[in-house]
Amino acid sequence: MSAPTTKADAKSFLASGLGIALFSSAVFGTSGSFAKSMLETGWSPGAAVAVRLTGAALILVIPAVVVLRGRWHQLKDNWLTILLFGLIGVAGCQLFYFNAVARLSVGVALLLEYLAPVMIVLWLWIASRRRPRALTASGALLSLGGLVLVLDLTGAVKVDFIGVLWGMAAAVCLVIYFFITAKENDSLPPLVLASGGLLVGALVMWLVGLLGLLPMTFSVEDTTLGPWTTPWWVSAVGLIILATVLAYVSGIMAARSLGSKVASFVSLTEVLFAVIWAWLLLGELPGPIQLLGGLLIVGGVVLVRVDELRGDRRAAVTAQEAARVLDHPNDVEPVPSGHVTKAPRS
Repeated sequence: MSAPTTKADAKSFLASGLGIALFSSAVFGTSGSFAKSMLETGWSPGAAVAVRLTGAALILVIPAVVVLRGRWHQLKDNWLTILLFGLIGVAGCQLFYFNAVARLSVGVALLLEYLAPVMIVLWLWIASRRRPRALTASGALLSLGGLVLVLDLTGAVKVDFIGVLWGMAAAVCLVIYFFITAKENDSLPPLVLASGGLLVGALVMWLVGLLGLLPMTFSVEDTTLGPWTTPWWVSAVGLIILATVLAYVSGIMAARSLGSKVASFVSLTEVLFAVIWAWLLLGELPGPIQLLGGLLIVGGVVLVRVDELRGDRRAAVTAQEAARVLDHPNDVEPVPSGHVTKAPRS
């Protein structure tokens, strides 16, 4: 493959993968604003999450059936992946996060949950027994610093040991989410995985609610989004379609394109997008420190992505060199004609 083609492919891959990932983070970021507008009218977090997952699962059922095209064996072959994705990556992550919020401030709980990218780097380090490259380590530190600034953790912060454990559990679930969604699986389309996982997550949330482990309180009062007063279902529809259907489907596509490590770091931009949406829809204007934190997050993502591309390029060059050697394993210097030396007679 020629150098120009390699550069073109790299640029195309970069644009498609990062573009989808950023879109996923942007729509994921709307969930806080839509959910808060509902919570302020009396909705409990558990009820909002249950409605969110149930509505999204019902919307995706028909498209998922169309994508399957009668290949029901794909569900049978991948039932464990779908179950783990819904149980851990969807329901578990949100349930643990809400338990953390009950004992900690929202900022601390979010920061604990978004330790997931650092956990992924550490896990890959342990599994491969190779230290992360300098750019990846720098990107991790830069993104964490940006998160601290975006969350604006100032003043007295309440710290509860049990709450910290819940937050760490949410981070572990987020790690598993990225590993599941990043796994190459040609027999399980992203739409089917998202639909099945959301359905499992919805069933788990309703079960937890019925068991009394999570309060389920609903409200039909009007909600407020920016300067508009809207019916409650406007926020619910936004939470279901934008923050869930589009977010999960695009998130799975992005993770499969970028891999678990890079996708997890790009997902950190969700915090920045959440701040922007809160400013537009709830009137919560971000401060200069938060904007600086957003720039640090983006900088960290860029460093990790550049490091990943460099690693891929080095691996491709190594593979090309190995292929060239294998194509000519017995090449020797040719023997000049007319200079053949005969063995002496005895």
